Amino acid sequence: MNNPHLSRRQFLHYSAAALAASAFSSSLLAETMPGMAMPPDILAGGAGKWALAQPTKVRLAVNLNAICLAPVIVADQHQFFKAHNLEVEFVNFGNSTELLLEAIATGKAEAAVGMALRWLKALEQGFDVKLTAGTHGGCMRLVTLDSGPASLEALKGKTIGVTDMAGADKNFFSLLLKRHGLDPNTDVSWRVFPQDLLPMVLKKGEIQAASGSDPVMWRLTQQPGYREVATNLSDTYANLSCCVIGARGSLIRDQPNVAAAITHAILQAHAYAAKHPEIIADAFNSKALNTNPQEIASVLKTHTHGHYSTGEAFVKEIDIYARDLKAINVLRPETDPLLFAKGITSDVLV
Repeated sequence: MNNPHLSRRQFLHYSAAALAASAFSSSLLAETMPGMAMPPDILAGGAGKWALAQPTKVRLAVNLNAICLAPVIVADQHQFFKAHNLEVEFVNFGNSTELLLEAIATGKAEAAVGMALRWLKALEQGFDVKLTAGTHGGCMRLVTLDSGPASLEALKGKTIGVTDMAGADKNFFSLLLKRHGLDPNTDVSWRVFPQDLLPMVLKKGEIQAASGSDPVMWRLTQQPGYREVATNLSDTYANLSCCVIGARGSLIRDQPNVAAAITHAILQAHAYAAKHPEIIADAFNSKALNTNPQEIASVLKTHTHGHYSTGEAFVKEIDIYARDLKAINVLRPETDPLLFAKGITSDVLV
């Protein structure tokens, strides 16, 4: 492995660059995604051939409080892991992608779920991790007052409130601003506030837009006087997975059946959430912070938990991201995006 310990500074640099890169792939997406064959109903047949012969303990790195991962967190309450003979121990990495990847690469976890665009440079650097599937899309929002800017273009010269200058939402909406003709470094200003204060400072006029995650931002969109300008399902991202499953390379090489069981169980949990968001919300409520089952279900309905990708479809999604990264010189000039995508993915559900 060439560089198993990237610094926090390197990770934040790569993440910002990766997210900013995504504006380059609209034409490629239009060419590759329409009509792409997706897997059949993954809930049909239960665990099927992916059930392990014996109970197997695995550690799964996740953010235990993330609503978009609620289907995974409560999967055992609906027998998805148990049906695959998996005994899952969760390793909570919070919002830290650095800790997540380190957990897999150093053997502290067998698999994890995280954001695709934060992983690819690290995988090019040599982390022994393979991506096995895309799980869903959605979870970040950009909100303004009804009386404020009504579009991304109208944000020129305005101030946007964020919770973290290196956060995924700040980077993602920087990407969208660039796609819509604005320089996110010079055409807008960014100010940091605690997420719970964003609605207040937006209403007071200290900022003209607020960027953040659910449930706070979803809650704003449900109140009179506010509008949702964009989400991470805007533009071409409506057709891509934002989160992916990653597994330790040695697990795939030595125990491919275990990697397949983990992947299949997680995808089944997300597919179940798409059909039964209220049931998932009730089960997840004890893990959630400052919300309730009704709100959790409403948020889940705005995500694309029914969209998942494996095999060739997943390779094509990663190929799109890889082309974006190469276009801004994050991936090496000699990296072939499609070969890279094939090299860092594994079709464990064959």
